[in-house]
Amino acid sequence: MLEAQGKSDLLNQLRSVLPSYASCIYIRQPAPLGLGHAVLCAQPAVGSEPFFVHLADDLIRSDVACLLQMAEVYEAKKASVLGVQVVPRQETEKYGIVAVEADGSPISRVRSIVEKPKPAVAPSNLAVVGRYVLAPSIFDHLERLGHGAGGEIQLTDGIASLMREEAVYAHRFAGKRYDCGSKLGYLQATVEYALGHPALGKDFRKYLKTLDLEGEDKRAVGGGGRKERVAAASRGAARRGNGRGGARSGAR
Repeated sequence: MLEAQGKSDLLNQLRSVLPSYASCIYIRQPAPLGLGHAVLCAQPAVGSEPFFVHLADDLIRSDVACLLQMAEVYEAKKASVLGVQVVPRQETEKYGIVAVEADGSPISRVRSIVEKPKPAVAPSNLAVVGRYVLAPSIFDHLERLGHGAGGEIQLTDGIASLMREEAVYAHRFAGKRYDCGSKLGYLQATVEYALGHPALGKDFRKYLKTLDLEGEDKRAVGGGGRKERVAAASRGAARRGNGRGGARSGAR
């Protein structure tokens, strides 16, 4: 249709999203039973091949695609690879956390992995952030786990089981991650990608410069102050009114 309408630019843009040799298979997870369960649902399509798990709410911007970096590690190590990033210690309970053999290395074998530990007991602050290259043997481990708390099958538990039989590596990817699962992270990604857009970035940057951000902050603070003063004045008037009412009642 686009070709018939002469919209070649839009057609080329659509074709660039997916290579011509790739095909899409859509599988619906019938119930929210954990990431491990979602991975198991894909087993008929994956078969006995290594595969990527890509969580879309973790957006990673990099010169070399994060999954390409990890694929190269997989080829070198012939073992599963987890994309990891250092996070603040107080945020460990939001992530799967790994301990590795070589703390300062960009690629290191994982010694242990635990799902969402409290900061006080977390083995490190090296978090798994939504990128995996997994060996097909993970399916056997996920099937053996069965349903845990809440009826869910956790991918972290499956990886921990896999590690008893074969190596798993952590890869500190090169790139910037945006947590698009949070409202602030989504907005940050939108603004930064817009600024870098080849067609829109220049005009968008000009627009941002027209915003009086400091003035907005001051008005927000000032507005809050006025509301507080009005509320305080209202409370004072109410007390004075109650006082006058009491005096009149006593006179009568």
